[in-house]
Amino acid sequence: TLKSFGWGPIKQLTHGQFKKCFDSLNGSFVCALGIGLVVSIITVAKMLERLLANHETLTMAFFFGLILASVFIVAKQVPKWNLTSGLSLLIGIAIAAAVLLLEPLQQNANPGYLLLCGIVAMCSMILPGISGSFILILMGNYGLVIGAIGNIRDFKTALPVLVPFGFGCAAGLLGFARALSYVLGKFKAATLAGLSGFVIGSLAVIWPWKTEITKQFEGKVKVTGYEWNYPAPDQAFFHAVLLMLAGAGLVLILDRIAGPKPDTSKGKANK
Repeated sequence: TLKSFGWGPIKQLTHGQFKKCFDSLNGSFVCALGIGLVVSIITVAKMLERLLANHETLTMAFFFGLILASVFIVAKQVPKWNLTSGLSLLIGIAIAAAVLLLEPLQQNANPGYLLLCGIVAMCSMILPGISGSFILILMGNYGLVIGAIGNIRDFKTALPVLVPFGFGCAAGLLGFARALSYVLGKFKAATLAGLSGFVIGSLAVIWPWKTEITKQFEGKVKVTGYEWNYPAPDQAFFHAVLLMLAGAGLVLILDRIAGPKPDTSKGKANK
């Protein structure tokens, strides 16, 4: 869907071809996704906030199980496991782990660097496992960007930050979506294996037994790293394991209900 955003739909819109533009952008999917996001923000977000505040370990254990099972489902879609896909899996794990262990850089207001921050942050949002805000913290400009958004009425100070950053976000969103679509078409096995590895490496972020390392950015506390702990074999540990299994089971059941994925590679070969 992201790949469909470009000059074509803009031309259709300017020529009054609204239905054609809607179809070109996969409007039904975008609207359904948008409505789902709004509903989840209104309903689920508050509930999750309370659960994380009062039962963080158990909540994270459930999500750990969800994502771990999701890795299995993505890995099943790899057409053929061989040395190349195995190396891609390991590289994905290594990249995610390296990102999580990086020390944040110093703040830099250079327009070129802000453009790069926008590109990298948006690319990370398309990939599973790593958040854009976490990448901005690592690149040193989270406080600068959030401060500019908070003071957006002060155009003189906000625009020099937000304009290059916004252009970078747009370039990252459109360019990386197309690049990812291309490599999925050309190197499906290696790409899916790499994405699986990336998610596996990112599981450290939601490991239930960890201590967050935080810093102040523009008056807000943000997580900059983690200290991982070994769980004690007590009653709470067994409850967490049960929730992990429940989360994994839910994903596997939903995948079973969804049915088998169509084999697009055969269709391409026949053409």
